[in-house]
Amino acid sequence: MVNSARKIPADKKFDIAIVGGGPAGLTLGATLVHFMPELKVVICDRGNFEVPDDARSLALAAGVTRIYEALGIWEEMKERACPIARMEVTDSGTGDRSRPLFLSFEGEVSPGQPFAHMVPFRQIMQGLLKKTKDGVTLLARASVLKMDRTGARSVLELSGGNRIEAELVVAADGSRSALRDMAEIKTIVSDYRQSGLVTTIGHEKPHKQTAFEHFRPAGPFASLPLPGNRSSLVWTENSIDAQRLKDLPAQEQAAHIEESMGYCLGKVTLEEPIQVFPLRLCIARKFVVQRLALMGDAAHAVHPITGQGLNLGLKDVAALSEVIIEAVRQGEDIGSLNVLQRYERWRRLDVALMAMATDSLNRLFSNDVAAIRAIRDLGLGVVDRMPLVKKALIRHAAGGGGGGPKLLQGQDI
Repeated sequence: MVNSARKIPADKKFDIAIVGGGPAGLTLGATLVHFMPELKVVICDRGNFEVPDDARSLALAAGVTRIYEALGIWEEMKERACPIARMEVTDSGTGDRSRPLFLSFEGEVSPGQPFAHMVPFRQIMQGLLKKTKDGVTLLARASVLKMDRTGARSVLELSGGNRIEAELVVAADGSRSALRDMAEIKTIVSDYRQSGLVTTIGHEKPHKQTAFEHFRPAGPFASLPLPGNRSSLVWTENSIDAQRLKDLPAQEQAAHIEESMGYCLGKVTLEEPIQVFPLRLCIARKFVVQRLALMGDAAHAVHPITGQGLNLGLKDVAALSEVIIEAVRQGEDIGSLNVLQRYERWRRLDVALMAMATDSLNRLFSNDVAAIRAIRDLGLGVVDRMPLVKKALIRHAAGGGGGGPKLLQGQDI
């Protein structure tokens, strides 16, 4: 536990209050105090700021790992990570036993740097908690009960009787953000009537640092490489079938996974129980209002078909931290709408494009219509024969394209 017992006086004032102690919120806090130690930053979370008992691994694109390189914590994270050196995309219909390869990606963003790594969630949180424990105030078991943004500073009333003030509040409290609701920010929501199933498997054959994305009528099925003969699975089913699969005995679950993967990794064993998450698209109509900025899933929750959810949130971190730090250096009010709209303009287009791409891909591939399958497979095959297009797609997925925030380019703020 970190700083959970620290008492904050009722009149304590901060420059920035971040609500949400997940990877995005902790990364923002760590980044701000790393590049500008004089900033007073507090992170509030309903939990205890402990390394979670969670066996999941998350895909981090090359661009966002540069944030952790700048913070000096990437090397330790990378020790337990597995690079993704290649990706293979296949497609099949109901009852098809073959898994034809239509598209493959391989190569490096730069010499020695693959386009992504699979990093254990525990390792990410451990590195971030270690980085924030000295420069950031961490308020555990603190839920926001009320927010007042009408004055020159926002006032947050917290559970337990605490009351804090900040020039800027950042909502990093998830797709069902309480702060977003308090600010009466509307959202665009689409229920996919699908659920994502997540687990870790051991398998007979080596994955050779290859990620497999298999499109099935119920939704995409992704196998992402972990150290050793292990992989992280993220796949989509309709919500009824997802719950049915979750309730099966482990041996039957493993058999279903082997079949869905086309037996490409041999015999499979489950290393942890399957977790199920409902899937929906949720995009905030505004990312900022006076004294409040939305970030991560509070601003945008997209379909996991491309594995870009956390990466989008960390791109938010890179953009928002740069906007805040430059505003402080210029003597501006960091909670003013004028300053915050720079962040919104920077991130809005990228988020909109990713939301449209993931939504369209899910709708295109989550069906079993023969004519549509023929067209999409033809398209995949055409892209596979266009190396320049594939390189451009890799660069975009890696998150380090030109014109983005400095941290994603490997530069300090």
